[in-house]
Amino acid sequence: MSDTELKNGGIPAGEPATTPAAVPAEQTAGAVPAATPAEKPKKKKKLPPKVVTLEGVGMRFRLTEQKVDNLKEYFIRLVKRKLNYHEFWALKDVTFHVRRGWRVGILGLNGAGKSTLLKIIAGVLKPSEGQVTVKGNVVPLLELGAGFDKEYTGAENIYLYGSMLGYPRDFIREKFDEIVEFSELRDFINTPVKNYSSGMKARLGFAIATVVDPEILILDEVLSVGDSKFKKKSEKKLKSMMKKGVTVLFVSHSCDQVRRICNRAIILDHGHLIANGKVDEICDMYEEMIK
Repeated sequence: MSDTELKNGGIPAGEPATTPAAVPAEQTAGAVPAATPAEKPKKKKKLPPKVVTLEGVGMRFRLTEQKVDNLKEYFIRLVKRKLNYHEFWALKDVTFHVRRGWRVGILGLNGAGKSTLLKIIAGVLKPSEGQVTVKGNVVPLLELGAGFDKEYTGAENIYLYGSMLGYPRDFIREKFDEIVEFSELRDFINTPVKNYSSGMKARLGFAIATVVDPEILILDEVLSVGDSKFKKKSEKKLKSMMKKGVTVLFVSHSCDQVRRICNRAIILDHGHLIANGKVDEICDMYEEMIK
């Protein structure tokens, strides 16, 4: 073999190099295939953080069996041990949580403990037992006229109720016209609130409470009063707030309204939590209960 052939790897000079012959299939049988990159596990969707958590919450009231008209009579009966009362549990062993952005409808018959539950979450009442954790600023609209002074005009109550919700006076002054416009009470804004109907109080309270986007909004049947036009207007306002991630706790006797506003719901029965889940399932269950 010449020096030229050695340099060309044993191939005579001038001859084209040939490609290696194909390996027969029999020889490749049993060969381990080349490893492919392992598929990355799909990431679980991260749930929003919990903003309201209740663990074993109970609320006990003491109801006197005799009518006591004044404080003096109360202490006389107390000293003589003639003051008899019995305990009533408005809520018992209630445990559930609410995540940021959830809209939770609270259903139940009268006396089920719905309003008591909202007052505990809002910090108005301290539970007799259990633990409540709330993360975020809460704007409660619990009762018609709650936070209003009936002797003050509507305009004066805007500042009063706004200050109770923690709004600075300058902010209220800036938003005053917007509140009046939404409430549709411009012709009555300088009238004492004691002359307002329940629907007018609800309008004014809702307009003040929703002038900002709170982190947690608590509504106790305030959308059940007033005319249908304002109800639609209020629901539209709520839905615009929900798109921004506002958490809503909403008490209503109307399953249709709960379905429109909420994505989850719970049922209270005599102070006990008996159902908690997706809104359609819970509303179907509640409608069966009240038939």
